[in-house]
Amino acid sequence: MSEALAQSSASIEQNFANSLATVPSEGLTASGAFYVPVYSSVSMSQGKLRADFSVTLSVHNASETKPLVLKRIAYFDTSGKMVESYLKSPVALKPFATVEVAIATTDTRGGTGANFVVDWAAAGEIAEPAVEALMVGSVGAGHYAFISQGRPIRPVGKN
Repeated sequence: MSEALAQSSASIEQNFANSLATVPSEGLTASGAFYVPVYSSVSMSQGKLRADFSVTLSVHNASETKPLVLKRIAYFDTSGKMVESYLKSPVALKPFATVEVAIATTDTRGGTGANFVVDWAAAGEIAEPAVEALMVGSVGAGHYAFISQGRPIRPVGKN
């Protein structure tokens, strides 16, 4: 896989070894998921120009005392097709620790409607994690950076 493409699955375990804890052996009774819209490419000038951006997804354990188990970090393209899965098996984040997934500017596989889904769990009550993405790029002489916050995936409908 070229360096221009997204980091490999093993990279989270290798690059963030100091952020990781042992996955709890007790039952994971709390769980949730986040949807994070990201933009590896943005259409400009009424669709005549495309600007490409690097993307950094950050997942923060907002708990001061408990590990947060990450069960899935998956990257999807504009059509909803999974482009990459970043975890081979669940990992646990230490309290207040963070892991990141980096998508290079030259990796445009996600397109203008790319997104991440992050599934998490914990043994008991825990602070909800903070999940967001930072996009950075340039167009001509202009440099741009913006953040997209993750949204909890919650069923909606009739009550």
